[in-house]
Amino acid sequence: MKLLTKYNRVNLASAVAVLFVTGLIYYKAISYILNDQVDKDILIEEQETFTYVKQNNKLPKIEQYKDQHIFFVRVNGPVERRFINTDYFNPKEHEAESGRGLITSVQVKGQTYQVTIIESKVETEDLIRIIFCITIGVILFLLLVLSIANRLILNRIWQPFYNILQQLRLFSLTDNKDIAISNSTIDEFNELNSAVTSMASRVKTDYKALKTFTENASHELLTPIAVINSKLDSLIQAGEFNAEQSSLLNDVYDAVARLTRLNQSLLLLAKIENHLVRDDQVVDMKQLVENKINQFKELFVNKELDLKCDLTAKEIKASFFLMDVLLNNLIGNAIRHTPASGTVEIMLNMQKLSIKNTGTGAELPGDEIFKRFSKSANSEGSGLGLTISKQICESYKFELSYDYETPYHCFTVNF
Repeated sequence: MKLLTKYNRVNLASAVAVLFVTGLIYYKAISYILNDQVDKDILIEEQETFTYVKQNNKLPKIEQYKDQHIFFVRVNGPVERRFINTDYFNPKEHEAESGRGLITSVQVKGQTYQVTIIESKVETEDLIRIIFCITIGVILFLLLVLSIANRLILNRIWQPFYNILQQLRLFSLTDNKDIAISNSTIDEFNELNSAVTSMASRVKTDYKALKTFTENASHELLTPIAVINSKLDSLIQAGEFNAEQSSLLNDVYDAVARLTRLNQSLLLLAKIENHLVRDDQVVDMKQLVENKINQFKELFVNKELDLKCDLTAKEIKASFFLMDVLLNNLIGNAIRHTPASGTVEIMLNMQKLSIKNTGTGAELPGDEIFKRFSKSANSEGSGLGLTISKQICESYKFELSYDYETPYHCFTVNF
């Protein structure tokens, strides 16, 4: 959920809660004030009745008004004076209405009479209802205005943040462009922009230093390796060696060859991670797989491997060189780790490339095999082949995964 959406929800929820509570209090206050006004009108009528009785020593003539009614009933004793809420039948309107009443008593010529004064509350309730509807309408209109204002104002306020976010999305170590500075009237966004710009500058500086070091180290390693190979060749041509000396020379050759492959793999991995291989083109994966199978044909024959292929046409936009490296690693691993007379299955369709091979070992640790220098004890590789393959797939948003389906080890590239 976006911060703006969450803020609007919290803000509107708080506003609704506050307006609901205040609206309820407002309704109660209006009801109390209007009811108090009705009570005052009833008290005035009571006082007029008492005054009339005192002056004339008789009950006043009963007159029914539209909103006020007075009833006199002879009683045997005094009556408790009290206000009541009641319903009464209005003969003029021919319907029952709610009213506010006062029950009191008065003495006329030694006889006690109960006086009931009832004032209609219809107009009061109508007025309360109108006020309540107007209040609800104002609240809803206020919420609507508040919601629109929050969306428009906050979108404008947060625009510098989204500009910075867009700059970060477009940021690339290999570009010479700097992050564009977007001035804002908000201090926090200016500080964020300054921090991002400073961080990007430091990252680019560190990247250039690392890139220079990697390239220089790789090239510097190539020279001593070439010298070692040359000296070994000269040493071999200089004379004959016994079996022990030949064995030592072979070990040196193997070590130098492994060092050469390791150096090349590390350099390639650095280039892939830094997106320095940029020769993307339309690659015919079916043709590339078939060519790779022909290259490994002798290895299949020598180990008497049963090769099963199911290839359909598939084209992708990628580096031909990197796709060749990917297939070379995956198919080469399958051949290397398949026992003699085993089976290798290669399947290619529009969704994925799958390479299966039978193996003597158990399931491999799926979380470890793609890490650098992770390899089995009897492997002769550098431990970077699957790491390079994984990095190639990630650079093109492919997914390289491993599964074990007894007795097959299966590596799958989901396009």
